[in-house]
Amino acid sequence: MISKHLDILPEVKYALNNNLPAVAFESTIISHGMPYPQNKETALQVEKIVRNHGAIPATIAIINGKLKVGLTTDEIDYLAKSGTNIVKASRRDIPYLLSQKIDGATTVASTMIAANLAGIKVFATGGIGGVHRGASESFDISADLQELSNTNVAVVCAGIKAILDLELTLEYLETFGVPVLGYKTEELPAFYSRKSGFNVNYKLDTAQEIAQLLKLKWDLNIKGGVIIANPVPKDKELDFKIMNDAIAKALQEEKTLGIKGKNSTPFLLQKVKELTDGLSLDANIELVYNNSKLAALIAKAYYSK
Repeated sequence: MISKHLDILPEVKYALNNNLPAVAFESTIISHGMPYPQNKETALQVEKIVRNHGAIPATIAIINGKLKVGLTTDEIDYLAKSGTNIVKASRRDIPYLLSQKIDGATTVASTMIAANLAGIKVFATGGIGGVHRGASESFDISADLQELSNTNVAVVCAGIKAILDLELTLEYLETFGVPVLGYKTEELPAFYSRKSGFNVNYKLDTAQEIAQLLKLKWDLNIKGGVIIANPVPKDKELDFKIMNDAIAKALQEEKTLGIKGKNSTPFLLQKVKELTDGLSLDANIELVYNNSKLAALIAKAYYSK
């Protein structure tokens, strides 16, 4: 029954049928996370990086009434050029968009759902959503966190998006039993920066160690995902003070304009980009490349056991 709602690219289907490593990617980063043509170039480059490191890429989106697991170059080009005209699709949106045959760009939560349905265990992205600043009043908490507590997919990221409340997000993840692993780091990276002032739960130094933990967790039927926090490369990170100053200004403007809900994160990321003269976008692109490589290595190690 589920298969009629999935459209898996033949290359991805072959990998899954033959127990070969595959890595999922979201599509919101294409349509809402970056401007054209950087979004298309980044999407194609991350797929190339994954292939170069021995795994098959599977970018995910909702197109023509199907959950597409693996996109063609033309489909990536379509999402990149359409930009924010494509609906940002989280968990709650999937049934409506599929039933109405409306195209959607998948978030972390909806990408995890599609990856899990297809049988993909490793997913690479930029940063995860979390508890928004001021959530004690707004109750604005990303669906990514609930998905991580329920869905058996590992998410390789550069930590929690720095525009969010990192401390409360970590508390939320602890409550729901989601492990936060640091790849070669004890400190949680803060998306654009390698530092945050907060610690990860466990530091692991190899893709093999991470793969072993994932396999053991799911073999024990301990439900839910795992966050693998992979710091942005040192030469590409934003200065910690510059990053925090830009975020503070962006948050103030968001409050003044009354921007809320699913429009909040794209607005803040765009504003931080403007305030840092594009340095945040450069960091964003580089950290996605970095995460893609690590995700491929973890997927290879996972399927070699």
